[in-house]
Amino acid sequence: MPLIKYYIMAIELSEQEIIRRQKLEEFNRLGINSYPAELYEVNVNSKEINENFPKDQSLYQNVSFAGRIMHQRIMGAVSFYELQDAHGKIQIYAKRDELCPGEDKTLYNGVFKKLDIGDIIGVKGFVFYTQTGEISIHIKEFTILCKSLRPLPIVKEKDGEVYDAFQDPEQRYRQRYVDLIVNPQVKDTFIKRTQLVNTMRNFLNEKGYLEVETPILQPLYGGAAARPFKTHHNKLDMTLYLRIANELYLKRLIVGGFDGVYEFSKDFRNEGMSRFHNPEFTQMELYVAYKDYEWMMNTVEEMVEAVALKLHGTTQVQVGENIIDFKRPWKRFTMYGAIEHFTGTDISGMNEEEMAEFAKKCGVEVDASMGRAKLIDEIFGETCEAKLIQPTFIHDYPIETSPLTKKHRSKPGLTERFEAVCNGKEICNAYSELNDPIDQRKRFEDQLELGKRGDEESMVLDEDFLRALEFGMPPTAGLGIGIDRLSMIMTNSPSIQDVLFFPQMRPEKKKEVSSEQDFINVGVPQPWIAALYKLNINTLELLKEANPNKLLNDLGGMRKKLKMDVPAVQLQEIQNWIANIK
Repeated sequence: MPLIKYYIMAIELSEQEIIRRQKLEEFNRLGINSYPAELYEVNVNSKEINENFPKDQSLYQNVSFAGRIMHQRIMGAVSFYELQDAHGKIQIYAKRDELCPGEDKTLYNGVFKKLDIGDIIGVKGFVFYTQTGEISIHIKEFTILCKSLRPLPIVKEKDGEVYDAFQDPEQRYRQRYVDLIVNPQVKDTFIKRTQLVNTMRNFLNEKGYLEVETPILQPLYGGAAARPFKTHHNKLDMTLYLRIANELYLKRLIVGGFDGVYEFSKDFRNEGMSRFHNPEFTQMELYVAYKDYEWMMNTVEEMVEAVALKLHGTTQVQVGENIIDFKRPWKRFTMYGAIEHFTGTDISGMNEEEMAEFAKKCGVEVDASMGRAKLIDEIFGETCEAKLIQPTFIHDYPIETSPLTKKHRSKPGLTERFEAVCNGKEICNAYSELNDPIDQRKRFEDQLELGKRGDEESMVLDEDFLRALEFGMPPTAGLGIGIDRLSMIMTNSPSIQDVLFFPQMRPEKKKEVSSEQDFINVGVPQPWIAALYKLNINTLELLKEANPNKLLNDLGGMRKKLKMDVPAVQLQEIQNWIANIK
């Protein structure tokens, strides 16, 4: 298909994208299927070859390998390509007369040499050392497995330095597939994340706890203070919520007789996004009967220490400029004690009005919807949290901040709750779970009052959960630990987007484009519309702003480049187009 038709059909296509589509058509004419369906047998990967061949050069004399072309060096009758698979990279070496032993050299000249960076191919041959000492696969045959229609960002390396890297966060997070191809080191972060989850899962399984699943769509949201996402079930004609936590369902299972249950869950909170927050996130929640929060603190220390050792072989982990040591035991502060430690003020005896005034002095924005619990939480966040770099337990929270937590056994006004804070951010939250149904109902009712005052994160009253508690739940310790936050720390990642394959993004801005008919209406002949698009004059507004003399020169150059079989445009014509735009 002529280039000009490509531009009219798809004005967003770059010159490279058009050329690749033309190559695809050429391959089709030669009878080559660039997207074959049949299995391609792979018997070795790049890591195995690079590690084992130097030890025994008799290995890999009959290999079948597949990968993506990442570099090309074509030297007439000989070509060197670099292929990348899931494990690394390896060079392949091809000779024209071996791929095409007969008179017809089309397979080499018309196909192999026409392959592009980004194409995925399969090759068969044997491994050897080139004259420069590089391990390579000397190929005897090749198969196109997937033709790439978009060019990859070119990452250049020289003397160990990387140039033109694909590093723009907006592009990397939105096009993670490209990020993984051109920045293969990114895979290490996600491999470590999986190892982290597996280590935690093995730790819990070895203790005999059962991994379970609970509903994501819930008729009532609960288990945390957060705004939910809301949806509608058409058949049942009822409102449902994406869960903000799975706590209340897991505690129902403890009521039902399980001693210990846990779940790695996707939770959803309708809140702002930041480098520490994504509306969709992963946490692990654990509930164990006949335990308390002191026991759970020890368990968290043990489990996270095990994760650090598994991922790094040491309890010491580099996080930004800090070395964080997860070796047990961790430091501990009460909530009031931490605030007093960092501000020099004991707020435990303050009433709500006094606390609001103190919060303002600490830089907290205070409004009428904020009760005592919210004020305490905000004061802690403003004055303490960022200063807690080494893993630290903050425990014994005021009762107002903890509507699902048992009252402290010996400290009036407090609850048996703790959070672990590390690198300035909370990584887990845990309680001695409230199992008194009368007390729990009163706490829910207090939350309803906060909701009436405008607190959009207050909890709702869950009658079915209260009914479950009335049947009797044994003393229980509960934990929620943020997998994304912990992964950030364990992989030294500065943003939550770096540990999520596909983080939530704002809608991608689409390029404004005037239609072909819009241009025709102001007098632009159809053949010249594609040339304007190619010059990034995609709207009538841009055409109106164009300098006629410069545009005349640009269109003359584009006529040659696109090999347009039309007379050269005249200055008066361009001026007429612009004059016709209202």
